[in-house]
Amino acid sequence: MVRRRGVRALLGPVVLPLVLLTAACDGQDEDTRPSTPSTTESPTSTENPTNTTRKASTMDIRLRVGGTEVEGSLDDTPTAREFAALLPLDLTLADFHGTERIADLPRRLTTTEAPAGTEAHAGDITYYAPWGNLALFYRDFPHSERLIRLGTLDPAAVDLLADLPPDAPATIESISPSTDGSPSGR
Repeated sequence: MVRRRGVRALLGPVVLPLVLLTAACDGQDEDTRPSTPSTTESPTSTENPTNTTRKASTMDIRLRVGGTEVEGSLDDTPTAREFAALLPLDLTLADFHGTERIADLPRRLTTTEAPAGTEAHAGDITYYAPWGNLALFYRDFPHSERLIRLGTLDPAAVDLLADLPPDAPATIESISPSTDGSPSGR
């Protein structure tokens, strides 16, 4: 039979460093802890305070609808890259539940390396894998399984999308920088 003092003597060297480590971290909330910057993530805009990181942009895009243009960017993910390969696209944006504009895509996109789901924020460009459609959110939406974020539109797109008629023709195209640095269509 092991005596209590013997067990304490054995656990002391293990437990004491853990207690000291925990005490050293106490009082630091997650947002103030130092972190190593990632080459694929950047801070979120103030438009989306609940999501603290965004993937690096792989392509700038332009949405033309109702005589108005807004710009956005796509994330550097397999699904977003596959969406970018479809551009330019002429779509009909249908209103869905007063929250988002949806449109059928010419084909399904890959879900390789995609998260199981995500929540959507106003301005997000997403792909809903079960239906194989594009969804442009103009209101926040709770976590949805198999919803994949592709990128984001400029803040001006939120009001534009909310005010469109029920079925609105739209074009999404990539924006390539010209030699003088100003954007030009593809």
